[in-house]
Amino acid sequence: MAENDKVDKTNKSERVLALHEKLRSGRGIRKEEEARHYGVDVKSIERDIDVIKSFLSDQQAETGEIREVKYDRKRGEYILVTRQNSKFTKSEILAISKILLESRAFTKKEMDDLMEKLLSCCVPEENYQIVKKLILNEQHHYVEPHHKTVFVDKMWELGVAIKEHRVIHISYKKLKGEAVVERRLQPMAIMFSEFYFYLVGFIMDIDKKKAFQNPDDPFPTIYRIDRIQSLEVTGEKFRVQDSIGRFEEGEFRKRIQFMQGGKLRKIKFKYKGNSLEAVLDRLPTAEVVRKEEDGVIVAAEVFGNGVDMWLKMHEGEIEMVE
Repeated sequence: MAENDKVDKTNKSERVLALHEKLRSGRGIRKEEEARHYGVDVKSIERDIDVIKSFLSDQQAETGEIREVKYDRKRGEYILVTRQNSKFTKSEILAISKILLESRAFTKKEMDDLMEKLLSCCVPEENYQIVKKLILNEQHHYVEPHHKTVFVDKMWELGVAIKEHRVIHISYKKLKGEAVVERRLQPMAIMFSEFYFYLVGFIMDIDKKKAFQNPDDPFPTIYRIDRIQSLEVTGEKFRVQDSIGRFEEGEFRKRIQFMQGGKLRKIKFKYKGNSLEAVLDRLPTAEVVRKEEDGVIVAAEVFGNGVDMWLKMHEGEIEMVE
């Protein structure tokens, strides 16, 4: 390579870096001025700007933000414009895809459609194939839920009913005995837990003394959405303050980890395992009471008896205190 060529390339690299730094600092670039400053023609500066544009484009997937060189006609110069990227980074979309697949909440066809839409709409083109290959095996071996029910549209209807505080009428296939019951409800929330979506609502027009073991329970009832056989959103509205006064979704969610209704219980146990953090994450209301030589005393509030099965599964590590 000729000596002059080496000098030209060095000068060009330094010039591009200097122009890039100028843009980063919030200053503008005027082609004619820069051409005079560096002793080159305007075309050279235009090519430098193109190099910077290309570099910024490559960086978008890494930084999660869009930085573009735009020409500001009022100022008569090129400036750097930064805005939040509407696309996910490759790391974000990979994490979301893994969570979605692991949820096993949808039928195989639904999951395939969701994944394709998610990748097509939210992933920069240059990362599409990379993410696709990383999840391909897990997607291929995806195991759909046994109920094989498509209910996404039903979820939207329920969401609208919740927002507009409309009474709903459902036919619901019970888990035990598989009898179908009719219920009029004040819908409060949609929740997800371990493979299933749930509707939380207050039952209307029912004799609780005959229907429930705990007729004085002030909390709502939980229904698996995939087991709702039919749904009618009525024109009847319920008074929000009557229900909201008895129900706070965030507080309820912290205590209903096992998606079984029932009385609010306070439990206390000694944990002797190696991952206290996992226990505290599993029971959001859990608090460490004290530490002992052979374990940690933990107290928590939960609804119903669903927690009993979880405690039994960990009986080698957990010992009930009271």
